[in-house]
Amino acid sequence: MEVLRIDHIEQTYQAKNGEVAALKDISFHIDKGQFFSLVGPSGCGKSTLMSIIAGLLTPSGGQVLIGGEPVTGISPRIGYMLQKDNLLEWRTIRQNVLFGLEIRHQLTEKNIDHADQLLKTYGLYEFRDKYPSQISGGMRQRAALIRTLAVCPDILLLDEAFSALDYQTRLEVTEDVYQILKREQVTTLMVTHDIPECISMSDFVVILTARPATVREILPITFDIPTRTPLSCRNSPQFSAYFDHIWRELECHEP
Repeated sequence: MEVLRIDHIEQTYQAKNGEVAALKDISFHIDKGQFFSLVGPSGCGKSTLMSIIAGLLTPSGGQVLIGGEPVTGISPRIGYMLQKDNLLEWRTIRQNVLFGLEIRHQLTEKNIDHADQLLKTYGLYEFRDKYPSQISGGMRQRAALIRTLAVCPDILLLDEAFSALDYQTRLEVTEDVYQILKREQVTTLMVTHDIPECISMSDFVVILTARPATVREILPITFDIPTRTPLSCRNSPQFSAYFDHIWRELECHEP
């Protein structure tokens, strides 16, 4: 079932020397539970596209549809995670997890129970009364994800969400996040500069050209392994072939 459709999106900016095109005729769609990654040369407009999908920016042309309905502003059906976890240091982990529900005026008993269950399922319930400064970077990122999932979004946007972590923590967190998203069947679109990360986590990789960005290729990612995890993908013989392919495509389109 289709959840998200990017339909002929265009974006232009007015600069001192005239109009500048950032995105040109971007189209693809994502079905329920699929994990898509968005890669492209630096400055090609990946984060601009994410802002358009989230309803933070109005496109110059085209439209974004969620469940067949056009996005006309900030959509409650979308959860958005950025590089920083943005946990509030003066609130406990549980209070942080409930914050999204609080600002949406959705602190019902049912929703609070759901948030607590997420904390229990993903190993943070025993740390619920700790403050962000008292837990590790990986646990903070997991708490930020649970906060986003507590409001039950139809789509999760990850914009370089793991880039602030050190390499070892990043590997651990991507394992955690992948398992959580697949178990919860959350439809996900991730922007990343990390080619191994996009290969190991994605069902499809959307490769963009340099600005003005167009869709160069939508690459399906499949592995002949019994149980797929990011780590098992990295250890698969197929991994290097995907890496080489994406690297060549991006190298061809560096500005």
